[in-house]
Amino acid sequence: MTGTVDARLKELGIEVPQPAKAVANYVGYVTSGNTVFVSGQITAKDGEILYKGKLGDNMSVEEGQEAARLCGINIIAQLYAATDGNLDRVKRIVKLGGFVNSTPDFVDQPKVINGVSDLMVEVFGDKGVHARAAVSAPSLPLGIAVEVDCVAEID
Repeated sequence: MTGTVDARLKELGIEVPQPAKAVANYVGYVTSGNTVFVSGQITAKDGEILYKGKLGDNMSVEEGQEAARLCGINIIAQLYAATDGNLDRVKRIVKLGGFVNSTPDFVDQPKVINGVSDLMVEVFGDKGVHARAAVSAPSLPLGIAVEVDCVAEID
């Protein structure tokens, strides 16, 4: 890894993993023109599913933020693959879609998804400022707490 974004990742102590392989009939990302659509990334690290649970039941907002941040690291891994290993090609994180496994009365989905939003700004600076959605889901695959997808512009 070389470049401005790579230096920032190193400074933050973030190691970009290999991008996760799809587990069903989809791919990790699709590039159309200068737009990269990253499939929903989950709370997996080194092949292990982390952060299982439901916000408002058995998980705190802080744990949810950590889960969202991990989803963001996995998004960066997909972007790394989409840019042939040159994250400086990312011109803008356009939009994040955050899904939070939560109880019907839980209302802090935006606080949870701040975990990934903050990461994108930390890593990409002004290019990481994005539009987003933060919504509740009654359940998510494998019982995970958070899933996040991404739209990014590259050159």
